[in-house]
Amino acid sequence: MQKWLTIIGIGEDGIDGLSAIARSVLNQANIIMGGKRHLQMISDILPNDHRQIIPWKSPFDDSIQDIIKLRGQSICILASGDPMCYGIGSTIIKYIPIDEITIIPHLSAFSLACSRLGWSFTDVEYLSLCGRPLDTINYHIYPHAKLLVLSSGKNTPRDIAQVLTSRGYGNSKITVLQNLGGSNECIISDLAANCSKTEIAVLNIVAVECIANLGISGFSRFPGLPDNAFIHDGQLTKREIRSVTLSSLAPLPGQLLWDVGAGCGSISIEWMRSNTRCQAIAIEQNPTRINYIVNNANNLGTPNLQIIAGKVPEILPTLQNLPQPDAVFIGGGVTASGVLEFCWNALRNGGKMVVNVVTLEGEKRLYEWYEQVGGDFIKIGIQRGEPIGKFLGWKSMSCVTQWVGIKQ
Repeated sequence: MQKWLTIIGIGEDGIDGLSAIARSVLNQANIIMGGKRHLQMISDILPNDHRQIIPWKSPFDDSIQDIIKLRGQSICILASGDPMCYGIGSTIIKYIPIDEITIIPHLSAFSLACSRLGWSFTDVEYLSLCGRPLDTINYHIYPHAKLLVLSSGKNTPRDIAQVLTSRGYGNSKITVLQNLGGSNECIISDLAANCSKTEIAVLNIVAVECIANLGISGFSRFPGLPDNAFIHDGQLTKREIRSVTLSSLAPLPGQLLWDVGAGCGSISIEWMRSNTRCQAIAIEQNPTRINYIVNNANNLGTPNLQIIAGKVPEILPTLQNLPQPDAVFIGGGVTASGVLEFCWNALRNGGKMVVNVVTLEGEKRLYEWYEQVGGDFIKIGIQRGEPIGKFLGWKSMSCVTQWVGIKQ
């Protein structure tokens, strides 16, 4: 099929900022779709003819279905900036192949912001809070980080400032860039601790230069966060064991983990922190620990961690409807009937399963499993230096037996 759908990026400079090609496509389209703000930008140049002008519907999925129903007709969609940078293009491409689409981008808000601030594009961390939890920003906060954040509205700069201040980054410089590229462009700066302005344009992007207070070191994204980074009741895969476990799981961008018997969620949270595209599902039966998982996920910048309450294998019908995992970690309940079998069968071909046990019963069950599917064993023994009276001595942690298997 020929290309019938064109997505045109448009900035705050409106029609004047469009290229000759974009204008030509826009003039020839039979159907023009977009948000009310964008449609208003071109209202003066649209002739009063037979062309359809269709604003976005709510929910947006209804508009996607409208586009699919109109397949083959000459359609032009107006989108903010670069349609493939946290934009509408990234959504539409999931439903319509690129072979049928032409994309004409404008400058993204990120590009415009970097040009105003004099920031190198490659030195900056980018994220969007449009339709995303505010706690997502916690992942990106560390000393000397430069952040560019697409706002969800006029209150976002204030909300970001409050998060920074509560995290010990009150001295961070916040710059709010409003209506970039338009005639009403305005840029204001302040320290996070002082940022309380409410007269902010709805259309804004927030730049942050993260400055940590004395004694604040930030959390690394490398596996093995300090144990005190998590709220827990003792049911925690300790730092050293966690580092080895994440190394065995070996997350890759875009992969999905099932964390079975998640405890306080430390494994699934660190899996997601390894890359912003990694996904995880934490499965835990204890209500108190589920609350720990929620709080830990928010505090450590992985609020999109999916949590399922229940005990395997009692919730098998629920789990059978989940996306197929690329990796499975079992940190508890391995001796329960059917747990290993179900998780192994659910695992994607080529996927990896890692199981940690500390009891003889757990080791016995793992050895029986090893005889069925193979895999590798390691024994992890850790000692920590702790006070013994007025001296310092070694205190052994419980040894962990770890089994690793790859599904062929």
